[in-house]
Amino acid sequence: MQIFENNQAVATIYQRAISLSICKDFAEKQSGKITMVDHQGSEQKNRRRELLSVEVQAQQEKIIAEHGEEHFRKQTEQSFFNRVRTKINSDFDNKEHLYHNILGIEEACPAILDILSARAASVNQIKNLAASLPWLTIDLINLVNKPQYRKRADVQMTDAKLALSYIGLDNLKLVMPTFTLKHWLPTSTAPYGLMKRKLWNDSLSIALASRLLAKEQGLDEFTAFTTAMLSNIGRLAVTRCYLTTFSEMYKREVREAFESKDKRLHNVLSKIEASEDLLLEQLIMRSAQLSADLIEKMHFRRLNITEPIFDLAYADSAEKMHPVAQIVAKAKAYVAFRALAKEELIDSEESKTLLSAVNLTPEEIALLKKSDIDHIKLNFN
Repeated sequence: MQIFENNQAVATIYQRAISLSICKDFAEKQSGKITMVDHQGSEQKNRRRELLSVEVQAQQEKIIAEHGEEHFRKQTEQSFFNRVRTKINSDFDNKEHLYHNILGIEEACPAILDILSARAASVNQIKNLAASLPWLTIDLINLVNKPQYRKRADVQMTDAKLALSYIGLDNLKLVMPTFTLKHWLPTSTAPYGLMKRKLWNDSLSIALASRLLAKEQGLDEFTAFTTAMLSNIGRLAVTRCYLTTFSEMYKREVREAFESKDKRLHNVLSKIEASEDLLLEQLIMRSAQLSADLIEKMHFRRLNITEPIFDLAYADSAEKMHPVAQIVAKAKAYVAFRALAKEELIDSEESKTLLSAVNLTPEEIALLKKSDIDHIKLNFN
């Protein structure tokens, strides 16, 4: 987000919050020493690194003789992560691949959200679209069969279309963006076991906080909620892409070293672990821009979220943002502040710096503090 990246002090704090979403230990290590990612400098360094020979096995004896085992290990690790970076850079350049293969976005998802944004929307308009998504029908049926929503404890619903009617239009405006983003979450974020949950919890809290602020300002709550929820789609894409690429390349290269009976190389490769630094670099550099690119590909006709999400990615001040984007930026800053404060990774001065960057007022802070922005509350009459 340009609004955070343009201010060194704010960027440092926000990057720490992103580090915390990966794992707490990493955030603690990063605290106080994170520097802004220089996009051009980073790309130039990447190109210089890629010029290094990847023919490690052919040169390893010479390297070992001249510099020893430790140098060989570092060189091998650097070469491996350069190949990982090159592969994910290529994937990020292919938006079709990200959209259809990495996230697996079905066209019915944005179509349903588009219908829900219309004034004349009805449940009947989305029944066939919902039925075309097997994962959604399961989620809807599971939802209405939860004890707190069942009218009769001895009766369970099994029909998705009937479940849609039972849930109702107002509830669906909360349920659909929520289930959609949840479906796009990485299946696993190993080795960062808690990252999946943090990605989900942060997305939900930002969306609920945005909805609350929109209500206070008289803006459309569904638009604000959906913009906020889907603004994290880029972060999901980066996380999925990096962890999948690392795992696939790691397994392949370890296997190849084993099959070629290169014990020295195999020993080094088998001890390589996923790089938090590389994941953080990609999250900072690409998440917001990818969100904008992916949302643009959804071709919304009625749901006005494309402009706000582009503003979140590229606007350099809050004043230049779409009103909905301003609200979501406030929600993002508040949720980042809250997460860091919970782990004692932000001081009072930094808190003021972060929250003032998005013009979050004392009244808005008080409202968010006293409100539940962690749980969706559905209303079944």
